[in-house]
Amino acid sequence: MTMTATLTQLIPLTPPPNPQLQDIRTQAAGYLQEETIPTNKNEEWRFTNLSPLLKQTFVAPSQELPPVSIDDLAIPEAAQSRLVFINGIYAPLLSSLANLPAGVFIGNLAAANAAGLAITDYLGKQPGGEEVFTAINTAGINDSAVVWLAPDTAIESPIQLLFITTVDDTAIATQPRTLVVLEQRSSATIIQEYLHTSASNRAYFNNSVTEIWLGAAAKLNHTRIQAEDIAAIHIGKTAVSQSEHSSYTGNAIELGSKLSRHNWEIFQIGAQTETYLNGLTMVNGEQESDTHSVIALTKPHGITNQLHKCIVNDRAHAIFNGKVFVPQAAQQTNAGQLNRNLLLSAKARIDTKPQLEITADNVKCSHGATVSQLEDDEIFYLQSRGLDVETAKILLINAFAVEIIDRIPVASVRKKLAVAVKAFKAN
Repeated sequence: MTMTATLTQLIPLTPPPNPQLQDIRTQAAGYLQEETIPTNKNEEWRFTNLSPLLKQTFVAPSQELPPVSIDDLAIPEAAQSRLVFINGIYAPLLSSLANLPAGVFIGNLAAANAAGLAITDYLGKQPGGEEVFTAINTAGINDSAVVWLAPDTAIESPIQLLFITTVDDTAIATQPRTLVVLEQRSSATIIQEYLHTSASNRAYFNNSVTEIWLGAAAKLNHTRIQAEDIAAIHIGKTAVSQSEHSSYTGNAIELGSKLSRHNWEIFQIGAQTETYLNGLTMVNGEQESDTHSVIALTKPHGITNQLHKCIVNDRAHAIFNGKVFVPQAAQQTNAGQLNRNLLLSAKARIDTKPQLEITADNVKCSHGATVSQLEDDEIFYLQSRGLDVETAKILLINAFAVEIIDRIPVASVRKKLAVAVKAFKAN
């Protein structure tokens, strides 16, 4: 059985709960007739080894919610603005949506339809829907996390979107979906997490898609944390469309999974937008983590700045491929992109490819990449101040990572990530 056949078996044959979704699903299924699973011969996937996905057969999860505790997963700042999905299924009893401000909707598709939101104007409408993993997710849509803010609306507390996977002896595949619509002059902070409940060391596959639409002068601070089980496979897409004067700050943290890939795509649809992308990848053992980003500027006076850091240990492999397009129409753009990498062992591997494609002639753009190791003289200096070698290495790793972690606006999340960095061992 081919990999394509295996994955498309996960697309449900039952009609969607909202009949209007059928057209979206049908269109995506049509894309799959023309697309195939990428191989290393595909330039965009030449460093990503999909063989772990090829070797495993996955099944759709049971529609019954398994018992799960989120006591250690919930962040206190989102006590009244939390949405929880277990194995891709909405868990209302674990969600907390009390006393939301007027103009703020947080819920699943059924609740969004009941609230009269124009879901089908946005769902599945981002560019790139024909990409094979995105199309598989869209062709199987039955539910989605939905965050929708009306014009001139702000929510002060962060919104936590928890996508939790729990497995037994069955290799399951889930397809989490998120839709975020911030209408003009609205603002929010979202913490989106992909987690597992316990270290099962059993394979599972998450194929996630997030679509974000920012209206004129809307502002979103979005943190995406991937901390799946070490045996998991995670492929995700975050697609963002920005209207004029809107601001998007994205923080992407990659910690878990045996194999992970995050496609981060930003589309400028109005002038004078601001885009700030911050990324931190930490991989160990034989993990492989791939970040592909695209920032497509089409209007003048855009500002974009991207900093992505990778910490790679043992025989792990990290990949960064960042593209910034600045066509003739995007005059007076200010764009910067930097990828910094820290290799902690002789067998650790990084493939980095920052790219600028510029045809506009009145712009300020820069890009670069660095690869380094822990310096012996820095470790010696810290030892001379009374620290042992292990503590000195941890301190230097933390100093490298903290620049990204400190950009996350939620204190409890920063604290949790600081603990993860401290536990990251250097050879």
